[in-house]
Amino acid sequence: MSQTAEAVNDVSSKPGLANLIPAIVLLQLLDAFCFPVTRFGVQLIEPFTFAFFRFTVSSIVLLSIVRIMKPGPPIVRADWWKIIMLSILIIPGNQMLYMFGQSKTAAGHGAFLFATSPVWIFLLAVFHLKEKVTWQKLAGMVLSFAGVLAIMLGGKAVFGAEYLWGDITVLLAVLAWCYYTIIGKRLVERYGAFRITAYALSIGSALYFPFGVYRAATLDYSQTTAGAWLAVAYMALGMSVALYVLWYWVLKHMEASRLAIWHNFFPVISAVVAYFALGEPLTATFVIGGILVLAGVTINEV
Repeated sequence: MSQTAEAVNDVSSKPGLANLIPAIVLLQLLDAFCFPVTRFGVQLIEPFTFAFFRFTVSSIVLLSIVRIMKPGPPIVRADWWKIIMLSILIIPGNQMLYMFGQSKTAAGHGAFLFATSPVWIFLLAVFHLKEKVTWQKLAGMVLSFAGVLAIMLGGKAVFGAEYLWGDITVLLAVLAWCYYTIIGKRLVERYGAFRITAYALSIGSALYFPFGVYRAATLDYSQTTAGAWLAVAYMALGMSVALYVLWYWVLKHMEASRLAIWHNFFPVISAVVAYFALGEPLTATFVIGGILVLAGVTINEV
C-alpha cells in the first residue's frame, strides 16, 4: 500500500521511520509552495475572500471523504470541546491572524517567524505532553535551529519598530499552530488524522463563514484569472486537505518533539524550491545552514 493510501485510511499500525520519511518530505514540499502560491493568489483575490473559498472547498472535500470512510470509534463529549478548540486555533487563531499580521509587517517576516515553530512545538511537547528530553533531541534541536537561523538571517529580512505589531500578530498565529499540533496529538491517536482534521477545519470554516461570505459577495471578480482559482485550489486541496491530514498522520506515529526537529528542514526545502522555481541563488549561509539542519536531524535519529 502506498504512503498516501496509508494516510487516507489511517492505518493503526505504527510504521517505522523509513515509511514516515516520504510523508515528512511531502509535507515540506507542500509547505514550501504555500508562501509563493498564497502571495500570487491574494494579488488577484482579496485575502479574506481567498480564505473563504479555500476553507469552504477544503471542508466540503474533507467531510465528503470522512462520510465514505469506515466509521471509527464514537467521539466522546469532552473530546468534542477539544475539537472545537482546534477549530478556533487553526482558522481564526492561525490563518486569520497570519493574514492580518502579514499585512502589517515586512515581506519575509512571516516565513521567518513560522520557522521558529519547531522550537515552540518542541517546548510545548515537553511541557504539555510530558515527552522525554534526551541529549539527542536537545542537541538535534539546537543544531537544526541554528541552521534555520543561518538560512533565514542570510536573506533580506528587514527589522524595525514599525513592524512590531505585525510581527507580534504573526507570532501569535505561529503559537496557535503549535497548540493545534499539541492538542491534536492525543485526539488523532484516538480517532485518526482524517476525522480530526475534517471536523476541526469544518467547524472553524463555519465560524468564519458569515464574515467570509460577505467579503466574497461584495468582491469585484472582473480581474480574477484562472491562475487565481488554481491558487485557491492548491491551498484548499494541497494545504488544507493533504498537508493538514499528513501532518496529523505523521504526528500520530511520532513524538511531537521529534517531528519538530524534522520540521526544521522546511527552510532548506523552501530555498531549494525558490532556486529552481524563481532562480534565487543558494548562498554560503544556505549551505552552512543546510549542513547544520542535516546534522541536527541525524543526531536526533541516532
